[in-house]
Amino acid sequence: MNSTALVIGFSLTIFLAVGLLSWVLIELGGSTMQRYRASFTDRTRFQAQEFFLFIDPAKLFIANLAIMMLGAVLAWIATGSALLALPVFFGLALLPRLAYRWMRQRRLRQFDEQLPDALLMLSGGLRAGIGLNAATQQLVAESQPPLAQEFSLLLREQRLGVTLEQSLSNLSRRIPTATTTLVVSAMRIAAETGGGLAETLERTSHTVRSRLQMEGKIVALTAQGKLQAWVVGMLPIGLMMVLNKMEPVAMSHLWNSRIGWATLAVIAFLEIMGVVLIRKIVAIDV
Repeated sequence: MNSTALVIGFSLTIFLAVGLLSWVLIELGGSTMQRYRASFTDRTRFQAQEFFLFIDPAKLFIANLAIMMLGAVLAWIATGSALLALPVFFGLALLPRLAYRWMRQRRLRQFDEQLPDALLMLSGGLRAGIGLNAATQQLVAESQPPLAQEFSLLLREQRLGVTLEQSLSNLSRRIPTATTTLVVSAMRIAAETGGGLAETLERTSHTVRSRLQMEGKIVALTAQGKLQAWVVGMLPIGLMMVLNKMEPVAMSHLWNSRIGWATLAVIAFLEIMGVVLIRKIVAIDV
């Protein structure tokens, strides 16, 4: 009788301990998820406004969470290991940041490529006798995003009473490229010294176009090095896949043992460092 009561008491104690631990984990997980959701939505709202996109960040959060869970499930089904599915789950959380970085770089590059023609259009309007605001309005009407969006925002700031110098500073902050800094500096100098703004814009356009041509040549010449980085990085992965088909028993130690996981971690680290190093070597700043 005493032993039965002891077993029941011990079982109740274990049950209560497990319940309390589960409650603590749920509370911690819920608060962590709330903080991550708040940070994600705030960051996504700012980034979407930067691209002139008006999307509900809550829907993007749900989509990102669904992609994370789907990727983890697919990794679990493909490998049969939950330990390998966890890094995939948390790694996919970085997908929005990588997508934002790629889209931002693409937007900045498009803006730089549109600048030479835009400066010539502004110069032509000034030579025709119209003011800078009228020339900018014509530029916005005839241009494509992202240049039309940024210059339209510049015009709206001036309508609200912001000075031209401050509007140009805001433009340089939104588009932090060397080309934009050069154009903004040239326009400021021309406005402060009272020089011919049309001639300044025309000369700046030729300078920017020459700079972009030089950057294009450098990109073409270093494309082979960048391709070599990806080829060298993919070779070990392709070799592991081939060996896994040829010798599945021997390769199973690599997928299902701690030593194998440590080896995969070292290989992944060396692969990433090799690709980054090669890309650093071939990245030439003009």
